[in-house]
Amino acid sequence: MAGAGDTEIARWTIAGALGFVVAWTWTLLAAGGGVWLLLTKGAWPLTNGWFALFSGVALCPLVASAVKVNFGRALSWQVRVGAAALIFVACRAHKASASLH
Repeated sequence: MAGAGDTEIARWTIAGALGFVVAWTWTLLAAGGGVWLLLTKGAWPLTNGWFALFSGVALCPLVASAVKVNFGRALSWQVRVGAAALIFVACRAHKASASLH
C-alpha cells in the first residue's frame, strides 16, 4: 500500500528531473549562443557572448558536480540559478549603459 511519503518522493523526483532538464537546456542554449556570438562578433570589446556563455556555465549541472567532487562543496540549485540570473542582469545593464555612450 502506498503511503503519504510515496507521493512526496514522487513529486520531488519529478521536480528534480524537470530542474535537471531545464538546467541543461539553459546551459546548451545560453552557452552555445554565447560561443556563437563570440565567434561572430569577436571577443573584444566586452560582448553579450561572454555574458551568455558564463550564464550558461553557471547553471550547468556538470560544473556543480565538478565543484562537489573537487572542492567537497555542493552548489544548491538556488545558488546556481541566482548566479545565472545575476550574470544575465549584468548583461542587460552593460547593454543599457553601452547604448548611452
